[in-house]
Amino acid sequence: MVHTRLDGVLFSRMVYLGANLLSDNVRVVDGLNVFPVPDGDTGTNMNLTFSSGVEELTRKESPRITESAAALAKGLLMGARGNSGVILSQLFRGFSKSVNGKDEVNARQFADALKAGVDSAYQAVMKPVEGTILTVAREAAEMAVRAARTSDDIISVMEKTYEQAQATLLRTPEMLPVLKEVGVVDSGGQGLLFIYEGFLRALRGEELSADRERSVPKIGQEELDKLISEQHHAQIHMKTEDITYGYCTEFMVHVAHSTEPNKKPFSEALFRSHLDTMGDSLLVVSDEEVVKVHIHAEHPGSVLQYAQQFGSLHRLKIENMREQHANILKAEESKGQAKPETAVQPATDLLPYGLIAVAAGEGIATILRSMGVHVVVEGGQTMNPSTEDFMKAIAGLRAQHIIILPNNSNIIMAAQQASELAEVPVSVVPTKSIPQGLAALVSFRVDVEPEVNVQAMTKAIAQVKTGMVTHAVRDTQMGEVQIKEGDFIGMAEKEIVTAGPDLLACATTLLLGMVDEDSEIITIFLGEDATEDQAHALEKALSDSYPDVEVEIQAGGQPLYPFIFSVE
Repeated sequence: MVHTRLDGVLFSRMVYLGANLLSDNVRVVDGLNVFPVPDGDTGTNMNLTFSSGVEELTRKESPRITESAAALAKGLLMGARGNSGVILSQLFRGFSKSVNGKDEVNARQFADALKAGVDSAYQAVMKPVEGTILTVAREAAEMAVRAARTSDDIISVMEKTYEQAQATLLRTPEMLPVLKEVGVVDSGGQGLLFIYEGFLRALRGEELSADRERSVPKIGQEELDKLISEQHHAQIHMKTEDITYGYCTEFMVHVAHSTEPNKKPFSEALFRSHLDTMGDSLLVVSDEEVVKVHIHAEHPGSVLQYAQQFGSLHRLKIENMREQHANILKAEESKGQAKPETAVQPATDLLPYGLIAVAAGEGIATILRSMGVHVVVEGGQTMNPSTEDFMKAIAGLRAQHIIILPNNSNIIMAAQQASELAEVPVSVVPTKSIPQGLAALVSFRVDVEPEVNVQAMTKAIAQVKTGMVTHAVRDTQMGEVQIKEGDFIGMAEKEIVTAGPDLLACATTLLLGMVDEDSEIITIFLGEDATEDQAHALEKALSDSYPDVEVEIQAGGQPLYPFIFSVE
């Protein structure tokens, strides 16, 4: 078989097969996370991103490659989650621009489009790091260009591309010492390799199985959507303060096979029974491979953490119903009082600033709102919000200038991508943790120019140290720290400094190691899995060693991280 031309239909088949192969191997990619923490989510982010692209492509698939590629790029762009997802979206954004206007492409044009995607991805990353998905994509694309000079067969070019991607991936530990230390290859590169393998299989003639068509399960969709709509309609007549469970949470679980490590066997009855204790308006529809869930919960992070025990999560959507409900009531009250459609809204009606911040945990969200944040986007370590999530938050604010605090290093790129797409001026202050976000907010002033605010808020980030305690999901060794699966691990910024089976001992060692004679204020954010007694024990340990420091204990409610520490 030889393919000398690639049109929109064949390209779409390549994408669908690549998406299915990535989806089938989400846990493999997640398991390559350098840090043995429960939020190793590269595979999850890439899969959610690519699924968003597939969904858009399914709606707009065309015989013309320009239209199919544009649909994929748009879906990827809006659905991009995490750094790996943003890079993936840029790879195909550049690809789409390269094939723009073409009905089909030959081998050389296909190779050039892969190279254009790499150029776009490198431009999107402020400080590209070799030994990552970027390197895998670049060397693979360079091989594609060389192969296309001597062959007009797209299958042959893709074979060479895949082989080079595989070879480069195996070399990533030599480029990034931390990968070699832990004994893994780059997770993003591995995810891209699965996609490229799907591309090659499709070009060779492999078809999607009937039950996996286009990687978009449709189990009971119409009935489920109808029930959800009816529930939401009924709640319009409630009072906002009467909403007990404030977050409408929807997601899918691709149920893991029984042989998959660290995953529990799935029972719909037990699954439904447990979720029923975590919220209301519960709907569960499942088949042998996929479970679709809708629930109104107060702590969506806990729901997702529970569901993740049974497989990989897909197509997450979390909405703040209290905020939605208040807006609906306000709109109802203002009916008949609206200005004519031709009236121009004066700029003076806009807020000077709109503040958006990312957080997981209702306690932390409450603190952020008390400090002036207008929109808290649900997310963080375990569920990175997408570019589209930020776009929706931006669209909901009437402000002259918007500032986003991502509060996580893996969310910054999605926020920056949204800032470039937004129709209003948006600045991203690159906060990598909740303590950094709070420190930035303290420096914010409503009466100064955006450039002054961004500079002051960015400078404030350096004045705070962040510590976090979580648990290990596998055995490993990081530097001098020996870690066993199930241990608690303490991280100062991004460095694992202690590990052990006792939560309080681990937290105490971490915190005392972060404090010095110059420290003045210590804030302890209490997560879902920690107690006030443990927090007060930490407070006493601090007071005994550093009697002059001021200690504050805040109920953060964050999942997976029993303690987050802020040291100023």
